[in-house]
Amino acid sequence: MAAVGTQLTAAALLLAAALCLLVGPSSATNVTYDHRAIVIDGVRRVLVSGSIHYPRSTPDMWPGLMQKAKDGGLDIVETYVFWDVHEPVRGQVGFMCQRAVLASPALCTLFFSLTHPQASSLLLSSHYDFQGRNDLVRFIKAAADAGLYVHLRIGPYVCAEWNYGGFPLWLHFIPGIKFRTDNEPFKTEMQRFTEKVVATMKGAGLYASQGGPIILSQIENEYGNVATNYGPAAKPYIRWAGGMAVALDTGVPWVMCQQNDAPDPIINTCNGFYCDQFTPNSNSKPKLWTENWSGWFLSFGGAVPYRPTEDLAFAVARFYQRGGTLQNYYMYHGGTNFGRSSGGPFIATSYDYDAPIDEYGLVRQPKWGHLRDVHKAIKMCEPALIATDPSYMSLGQNAEAHVYKTGSVCAAFLANIDNQSDKTVTFNGKAYKLPAWSVSILPDCKNVVLNTAQINSQVTSTQMINLASSTQASDDSSIEAELASSGWSYAIEPVGITKENVVTKPGLVEQINTTADASDFLWYSTSVVVNGGEPYLNGSQSNLLVNSLGHVVQVYINGKLAGSGKGTASSSLISLTTPVTLAPGKNKIDLLSTTVGLTNYGAFFDLVGAGITGPVKLSGSKGVLDLSSTDWTYQIGLKGEDLHLYNPSEASPEWVSDNAYPTNQPLIWYKTKFTAPAGDDPVAIDFTGMGKGEAWVNGQSIGRYWPTNLAPQSGCVNSCNYRGAYTSSKCLKKCGQPSQTLYHVPRSFLQPGSNDIVLFEQFGGDPSKISFTTKQTASVCAHVSEDHPDQIDSWISPQQKLQRSGPALRLECPKAGQVINSIKFASFGTPSGTCGNYNHGECSSSQALAVAREACVGVSSCSVPVSAKYFGDPCRGVTKSLAVEAACS
Repeated sequence: MAAVGTQLTAAALLLAAALCLLVGPSSATNVTYDHRAIVIDGVRRVLVSGSIHYPRSTPDMWPGLMQKAKDGGLDIVETYVFWDVHEPVRGQVGFMCQRAVLASPALCTLFFSLTHPQASSLLLSSHYDFQGRNDLVRFIKAAADAGLYVHLRIGPYVCAEWNYGGFPLWLHFIPGIKFRTDNEPFKTEMQRFTEKVVATMKGAGLYASQGGPIILSQIENEYGNVATNYGPAAKPYIRWAGGMAVALDTGVPWVMCQQNDAPDPIINTCNGFYCDQFTPNSNSKPKLWTENWSGWFLSFGGAVPYRPTEDLAFAVARFYQRGGTLQNYYMYHGGTNFGRSSGGPFIATSYDYDAPIDEYGLVRQPKWGHLRDVHKAIKMCEPALIATDPSYMSLGQNAEAHVYKTGSVCAAFLANIDNQSDKTVTFNGKAYKLPAWSVSILPDCKNVVLNTAQINSQVTSTQMINLASSTQASDDSSIEAELASSGWSYAIEPVGITKENVVTKPGLVEQINTTADASDFLWYSTSVVVNGGEPYLNGSQSNLLVNSLGHVVQVYINGKLAGSGKGTASSSLISLTTPVTLAPGKNKIDLLSTTVGLTNYGAFFDLVGAGITGPVKLSGSKGVLDLSSTDWTYQIGLKGEDLHLYNPSEASPEWVSDNAYPTNQPLIWYKTKFTAPAGDDPVAIDFTGMGKGEAWVNGQSIGRYWPTNLAPQSGCVNSCNYRGAYTSSKCLKKCGQPSQTLYHVPRSFLQPGSNDIVLFEQFGGDPSKISFTTKQTASVCAHVSEDHPDQIDSWISPQQKLQRSGPALRLECPKAGQVINSIKFASFGTPSGTCGNYNHGECSSSQALAVAREACVGVSSCSVPVSAKYFGDPCRGVTKSLAVEAACS
């Protein structure tokens, strides 16, 4: 069958090639570059890009995400290619060897080839998955349908807070392999997968050279950050990787991020919170930014990070100001780590990333809207930006201008990089006010069309209607829920060894090499015989010491939970000492070790271990019993996993249906039926009341849940000052609270009528306390001052404005068919506060509410001039602002 499959694949590729020839060269797009920019069909382009990862959303979401990206001013969607989801098994041999517990992969392969000589061709066969959320071709076509280009970051190492950095675990077991270095087994596998991806893209006609949307590709990923750790083998490896990629003849440029020695013709690019000071390694290459971190990732046990909109806009403008011509938001939509895909360890299931489009697919305002305005302002400067290099001009201390001028074309960026003081500067004989840590954009070198610190975009306050209770989302939105469920059934997961395919051997084993990540769970089981008077006993009491590489350990003595411990995102190591009671005779000790995502970053990250490697000791006042070298029995995974209890379509006698079911007990499976919330609003489950586990909806895993893992009490701020350099720990919220309580359930996971939900609860919880939630917009708000520039859409071109002049406040209902039905708050003067919590200042016009109602109620969108001409002047000589909060229905 393998030979037949190869012939069919070859025939399909020949057919695709023939079709491309029939279409003719006119459909092809020529993509090159010079020192200023990416050049498309002979024209330099200023480009804006955003990352959206296809496995972190669903095919039903893709068209909407792409349209929101296009509407937000993006030209390109950037995605990694995730090797592990496309090739989870390297042929049947790889699969069987992974299942052969503790076996040598080499011996396993030899044994298989001897016992199955007729299947020797399977040694070279692979099984690829490009279906469902893994349908990369469909994802790229969705981008093209929205009028977007694509940057395909093949890697195949991706980092991305993804399990094992995107590498499939079977790769680890190839004899003699060393990852990401000048190692033949690794290079063979890397080249094979890269060729597969390129062939798949070519077969679908997706490269720009074929008339498709892919205009850039990436090989390797942030290798320069760790290259020195690999010694002299690093340089030949990176040269090989570059040469291998270029030889694939995609017809589009290749990039390497964070790789100062990227070989020609590959473009080296920058990743970081700021890249305005980056310089490529050749004067013939453009300045590109592949990862502008729009926020930061969330870890279980960590506070929720966010990045102020003003700072992100500042970073973007500074990059284009100082010669950049392509920047990419990482992420533009973060999405969800479904199943066991999250890395880390301890990366949370939510990968929201404080991105312009939130985890659920809704635009995050004002971030999305303000960045859209930034993109429009930069695009107005494009004729000047592509025509010449910038010239620098000092405007005083911590203030500077960069001017792009050639012939009649001129654009300027004025920056105040002071992190405290606003400034008034003089440029071309005219005075300009510059707030601290901001950039003003002048597409004609005269008129300010946007300042990065002055947000004209509206803000949205989101809520989810909960019929029973109300909680807070990670973005501080109010959450409400709707749940219709029948009674819960349960199944008890047995403690310790219950399977037949187990191994007993002396000593403790490392977990990942044992399980090959087939499960989060590995049981370690042994026993001790108590005769009385043992030196490690104080009567019947002893202390059990368990040292583990991580990530979670539970101790069971004679089937009863005795203690547990967990690592953290900063250190997964566990040193657990728990008091235990031992009975006369034989005592069973069962240790359940759990992983929470495998390491995804760092030099030799693939060698970072997990599990209980010891020592394991019983200690008392008179002595110690070291159990580390005794015989231990090992079981991979849970009985419920083998029985597929997570799949409601498979009946199992393990399930018990009683009016009463166990709660707040470890190792329990639960299931019930529910009716999906009505409508089309995004759905989430609030897991408050549960401990730690995994959840499945209609057989599809929505990820690990862990609402009992709390963020530290300190480190958060009530209001984060956007001024000054941002770091991942600068702006945090939800200290002392669960890192994540709400877990996204895509609408495509649900079905009309009855649905099934299955939980595996590891620590103990009460499933009756969970609730389904739908996320909706509660209010739309805006706060605009007299000092703000005009709305960006009031400009026809850099030289022309529409008739209306002056700043204006604009509101728009988020969904088609909605209209503004009420004004909750309106104040012109000196209002303060945030959306949903505005307050009147000492100065406030009595006409504000009436003016806002007249302009906005009954329409889907409205614009209100921010001027005393309309409101009267309640306080002369003071810069005034207008704040409005409205509701849509």
